[in-house]
Amino acid sequence: MQLLTYRADGESTPRLGARTGPDRVADLTALATAAGVELPGTLLELIRAGAPALATARALLDQAGPTRPLTEVTLCAPLRPGKIVGVGLNYVEHVAESHLSLDTERELPDRPVLFGKPATAVTGPGQPILHNADLTKQLDWECELAVVIGETAFRVDEADALRHVFGYSIVNDVSARDQRRSGQWFFSKGQDSYAPFGPVVVTADEIPDPQALDLSLRVNGELRQDSNTRHMLFGVARLIADISAGMTLETGDVIATGSPSGVGAGMVPPQFLQPGDLVEATIERIGTLANPVIDARR
Repeated sequence: MQLLTYRADGESTPRLGARTGPDRVADLTALATAAGVELPGTLLELIRAGAPALATARALLDQAGPTRPLTEVTLCAPLRPGKIVGVGLNYVEHVAESHLSLDTERELPDRPVLFGKPATAVTGPGQPILHNADLTKQLDWECELAVVIGETAFRVDEADALRHVFGYSIVNDVSARDQRRSGQWFFSKGQDSYAPFGPVVVTADEIPDPQALDLSLRVNGELRQDSNTRHMLFGVARLIADISAGMTLETGDVIATGSPSGVGAGMVPPQFLQPGDLVEATIERIGTLANPVIDARR
């Protein structure tokens, strides 16, 4: 299933839905009410409710109830994670470009490089990335596979790690390159709007191998990143095992699994996001996450 959160007809309360086909959305809450069954009202609650709730949602969609065009609704971030665990330097070519442009180590890391992004950084599809020129002149992009945790994970083995995954989405790991403070990335990567997330969460059964997905990113229609998740240094299962060795991954947490090469800081000359730009991050079998950049000082 391709699950999403949306608002319709000027409503203030988000609805739980599912993408049916490339451009249609079904209202799962309305389908449940019409069928006389109970279903959690948000995606996070659905994940927490476990396999029975997921089976109910699938059964409702199989009944082929009414849908509406995606163009008639406003997509939101699928959920608000308790935490986002970011992974740095997780593609070989990105390690090389980061060494040249960002003074990171030349050698490939022997363990995942981890950092945090707060939940307040999350923004939804179509929502603006805030460019504050008082804080950054180097606003950059990073298309990343997002792993949404389903079952709580602590000290899990790599061989068992993927069973803790609910599904997959997209995160654009927006970064203010000139706001790294003594090598610390939290403010550089954690400002409001620096984690566009969505447009959907695709359940893990539809992506049996997360290490075989094409991913790309365009700025104003120009291709900037183009790779495949098979080029990760540390795959999804290894990341879950490593992170959970000392940190509990809870239901709804998100792992942003790292960026391939092609970031703005690595271009010659470097190029960074400006107000008026449109950033489109695409991952095979998930879709495209598009966000405009606006001047946050206005």
